[in-house]
Amino acid sequence: MTDTTFHMKKPLAAGDAIRYWQLGMTAGERFDVPDQPMKGEMDPFFFLTKHKNFIPHEYPCRTIFAERYRDARPDVRGTFHAARWWLPFGSPRLDLSGFWFRPTRLATWARTFIEAAVAGTARVRLGTCGGAVLLLNGAEAGWMAPYSRNLEAKAEFDLPLKAGLNEVTLFFDDLAERDARYFIQLDYLSGPEAAVAVPVPCPGEAADAVEAALDGMHFDRPAYFDGDMTLIFAAPLPMDVTVDVAVEGDFMSTERFDYGFTLRAGETRLLVGSSSALPADFRHFRVTLDADGFVAARSIGVEICHAKRQGEAPASLAARITETLDEISEFSERDTVRAFARLASGRGGVDTDTMIEEILPSIEDCHDCADFSLVPLIWSRIAWGGDIGEATRKRIDAAILGFRYWMDEPGNDVQWYFSENHALLFHTSAYLAGDLHAEATFVRSGRKGAEQRAVGAARVRAWLDHFEAWEMAEFNSAPYFPIDLKGLTALAALAPDADIAERARKGIVRLCEIIARSAHHGMVTAAQGRSYEHTLCAGRSLELSAVARLLWRRGWYGRRVHALPQLAVCLRDHGLVVPEEFSAIANHQAEAHQEWCFSQGENRFAALYHYKGRAFAMGSTAHYRWNEWGYQETVLHLRLGKSPEAAVWINHPGETIQFGYGRPSYWGGCGAVPRTHQYRGLAVLDFTTVDEQADFSHAWFPVAEFDESRIVGNIALARSGAGALFLKGSAPFESVKEGPSANVELRQRGRKTRWIIRVCEASDLASVEGWFSALTVHEDADGTFVIDDPQYGAVRFRADGSTEAEGRTIVPGTFTVAGTTTMLSAA
Repeated sequence: MTDTTFHMKKPLAAGDAIRYWQLGMTAGERFDVPDQPMKGEMDPFFFLTKHKNFIPHEYPCRTIFAERYRDARPDVRGTFHAARWWLPFGSPRLDLSGFWFRPTRLATWARTFIEAAVAGTARVRLGTCGGAVLLLNGAEAGWMAPYSRNLEAKAEFDLPLKAGLNEVTLFFDDLAERDARYFIQLDYLSGPEAAVAVPVPCPGEAADAVEAALDGMHFDRPAYFDGDMTLIFAAPLPMDVTVDVAVEGDFMSTERFDYGFTLRAGETRLLVGSSSALPADFRHFRVTLDADGFVAARSIGVEICHAKRQGEAPASLAARITETLDEISEFSERDTVRAFARLASGRGGVDTDTMIEEILPSIEDCHDCADFSLVPLIWSRIAWGGDIGEATRKRIDAAILGFRYWMDEPGNDVQWYFSENHALLFHTSAYLAGDLHAEATFVRSGRKGAEQRAVGAARVRAWLDHFEAWEMAEFNSAPYFPIDLKGLTALAALAPDADIAERARKGIVRLCEIIARSAHHGMVTAAQGRSYEHTLCAGRSLELSAVARLLWRRGWYGRRVHALPQLAVCLRDHGLVVPEEFSAIANHQAEAHQEWCFSQGENRFAALYHYKGRAFAMGSTAHYRWNEWGYQETVLHLRLGKSPEAAVWINHPGETIQFGYGRPSYWGGCGAVPRTHQYRGLAVLDFTTVDEQADFSHAWFPVAEFDESRIVGNIALARSGAGALFLKGSAPFESVKEGPSANVELRQRGRKTRWIIRVCEASDLASVEGWFSALTVHEDADGTFVIDDPQYGAVRFRADGSTEAEGRTIVPGTFTVAGTTTMLSAA
């Protein structure tokens, strides 16, 4: 791409980040190191970060990479060739973060221009997690090389600017391992009056129009269950542009669908297609506009669920089991889970073998998350090996024998061994694979299968010991219930040791009970230890929705699942019984309200409070990590009425780029964990943030999904069915009207923000406003928050996390793992 005389110019004030760049292609090469074992065990506290949101576990590849490259001038590779442009959309960073399943060495070039009014020295600050070399007008101005995985470092440099245009070029690189924060941020701290001037191949006004169109782009609905999908651009473009729409799933999905369009000059709406023809689940749509060679892109996310096709769930459990296996066999993503469902329902054959062979390379190469694929593959091999073609079966056996089952076996991968859910799958796989191939030698451990089985069995029993004592480390987490169920259902069905099989069955039943207690009309509505945008912003297509459909006739199917067909087969073939009374708990219809207090995580580090009636549900963390840097926690989540989409959660964004890969991200998790209190339908969140973090907290508030809503000043109201919500902020609410979160986001600006939340039963908003508009927080000298609630009276939220109201005292420190359910009068 050649340079042009056109420029896209933006003002650059002291303290601003330089946000506009030309980008070269990112080069990636595997960074393999000699196979070696690691030391360590499952870490049930890994996401309880001690320093910002930094996860400390280090792989040998990082150790070797750091020894070779840290604090040495980066190995500059390649040259700059502009391929596309980076537009900020609110982010101060040039952010190329993502997910890499093998250790991968990355390298990228970027360029921009500073147009200085007069000659003078500028002071700039460069931030990155990897290495970077900064050049000014072709001469090196400085470098940095912290190479600390996902932990940003900063360095300052002086740039002697000449009057007029100054070329600023950056080379940056890093080692990507799994989720990688791969970005640079260049702040203009001081210097001459200046502007950013990025070369573009079209008039600057045209480039500005492309930016404006993408900046305000959003879908015409917050979720799709039928009908056409339409993208709305904020402003019409002055020229025709070509549009590429790449549709992808979450970071583990292997699917991508590309569609090409032309957006005519003056148009603001683009019909993407029928939602019934597009893949279900929460999907990222990467929209790329090409205007006369000016190429810019933005990602936007939305949920798709084929609810109309699926219809109502069958009445009998047997029919729902059949429906589940049929749905996954015919409509799920092509992976070993779908192959499992096909084999379990008599659909073996060439296409099923091909599905397996498409996934086998990731298992053979020990990609991160390969354990998710391996468990259903081993089950398929054990139960229906005769229905798998001989060549495929031999390749499966070779992959099983060559896999790395734990960190004490030699390898050079970045499989995540430390979390509870992965540990269960590794140990389950080793145990069952060893039993399957008792006389064969497992390549990495050097053990015979019988010994591998014994080692796996011991580790499974230790995992079950921990689970039975403390349950889920990733507490109450919608994406990780299915992963634990994946391991437990395999053990319940296949474990050769009766004690393990029985304990696994009890574990499944316990997880189903927790789901039911935390559900509202079948949909989990609760605080969660780890959450993602694609699991929060999705409702009907989430796997737990399908679990509720299978067990309790309430829910729908998405496209990508983990445990669902295994749970169905356990119910059909292996004597699993989920108590019928859980259905009434999940689909609460009683006059009284349920108060559910329990704790999860080793030493009960997460105390959880949940309250629900027929018309609403709300769950929160109790006295959890107040004012610390967060990771992926969702501290408060609620739903109104019977619509799964009438959901609200409140958090602090971990990054300002939407649909990025941060942990925490824009919606998934909390950059700063607030002081959080809840008593029945009343809650308060108090956020305190620092300069490095986003300067607002926000709520997911999907206006189109409510029967009625109103936002005036610092009060927001919503009603869905008989459930209503009152929100009051310490500052006026900003209702976002454009961009990916148009009409689904409320923001409160400031480093200190407070939210008062009140859910109730009501038939109109006027009554709700009348009841609760006077709600305020009075803070006592000892730090107690006092709220005078019209129904509960004086509610005292103490600084030790305890609550006093209605003659009761609730102390989070006394919450048990088993939990306590109290039925309270709705009056």
